[in-house]
Amino acid sequence: MPDSPTLTHLGADGTARMVDVAGKPQTERTAIATATITMSEAAREAVIKGDLKKGDALGTARIAGIMAAKRTHELIPLCHPLSLNAVQLDILELENGFRVSARVNTTGRTGVEMEALTAASVAALTLYDMAKALDRTMVIGPVQLEQKSGGRSGDYNRGET
Repeated sequence: MPDSPTLTHLGADGTARMVDVAGKPQTERTAIATATITMSEAAREAVIKGDLKKGDALGTARIAGIMAAKRTHELIPLCHPLSLNAVQLDILELENGFRVSARVNTTGRTGVEMEALTAASVAALTLYDMAKALDRTMVIGPVQLEQKSGGRSGDYNRGET
């Protein structure tokens, strides 16, 4: 990683800008992000069994996360539109809810951390939306970057910091 991180989305005068990535080489880039949602046992069981009025929450959340990754640049103002090679959403059952894991891959000039974070977040929000009739006390968080590889700043693994 660079010795002194800088805020690349700020110009010399402090105004927001989209980073110019034209001179950067195209490299393989991958990011994994997770989001956790906690909920009541009744809501969790209904999600697992598919007993929600809105339908299959787990399948819908996976699709929502994939769609969100593809549209991240429309949601986060300074993100570049990226051609994604793959988006994988896994939802792990926890004792008190679920953990969404989003893995996003591209070959490009900028990373896919925001796409992975957006995918995990929107998948968790979708679970909330589909189960809110059973539990309005659900909590989403933390949402966090777990790993990233590729690019000038090198690799990152949450467990190694």
